[in-house]
Amino acid sequence: MEKSKVYFTKDISPENLIKIYDALGRDLKGKVAVKISTGEPGGHNFLNPNLIKDLIHKLNGTIVECNTAYGGRRNKTDEHWKAIKEHGFLDIANVDLMDEEGEMSIPVENGFHLKENIVGSHLKNYDSILILSHFKGHAMGGFGGALKNMSIGIGSSNGKANIHTAGKVKTPEELWDNLPEQDHFLESMADACKGVMDYIGRENIAYINVANNLSVDCDCDSNPHTPEMKDLGIFASLDPVALDQACYDAVINSDDPGKAALIERMNSRHGIRTVEAANELGLGNREYEIINF
Repeated sequence: MEKSKVYFTKDISPENLIKIYDALGRDLKGKVAVKISTGEPGGHNFLNPNLIKDLIHKLNGTIVECNTAYGGRRNKTDEHWKAIKEHGFLDIANVDLMDEEGEMSIPVENGFHLKENIVGSHLKNYDSILILSHFKGHAMGGFGGALKNMSIGIGSSNGKANIHTAGKVKTPEELWDNLPEQDHFLESMADACKGVMDYIGRENIAYINVANNLSVDCDCDSNPHTPEMKDLGIFASLDPVALDQACYDAVINSDDPGKAALIERMNSRHGIRTVEAANELGLGNREYEIINF
């Protein structure tokens, strides 16, 4: 298989975010969703609205999110809207909580564990998606990038429980008593990605990871650990598998001694299994070439 192209720039700026999107050569058409994490209040590592606003305006995009499945201020719609406002996202673009009015099931064909992916019902209103992710560590998944943002991120509250439990339960109240083997959770994220990619159409999705504020903790954490390693840059690809693999490799191969904590977090949770599983499902290629600009 031909290597996938992953574009990279060290300079994290609004201008370079647009340049790296343009380099992909994919014109996202129709009504464009821009999937980000709005960030749990108390945390501060989520993507800065001033960094992403120009690209969102270029796409005439709508920021999309879904409610969470854990205790906090984003598991209920009213409080989630307050968090979105506090974090400045309403100041830069239209925002859509896709499960505010309910959810829908999309099929997962030939997945590891899931037969369906339960997503916000508003997903049906969009023609294309930019998966715009903050690459960082994650307490359960090891790390979060494009694949996590497309799976857990697009799942409704019930959908998140479905993924986290490898299809055992579909309500947040049952989630924590039904956690599966770790690899089954990671494989279920890959399953959910397949559902989204098949539903929207792979030719209608593009992926950007911003690797800054590299905490071992996710933006869903209200009190994340202070980042110990320096920012890496912006990565972009039309292949989410190659993109997350490239970001993982960039952390591993960094000359920054501060990488140790993030590497421990990624590997202790076997985070690379999500990438492996997505590759095995045919969602992308782990072999890539970096194109610097």
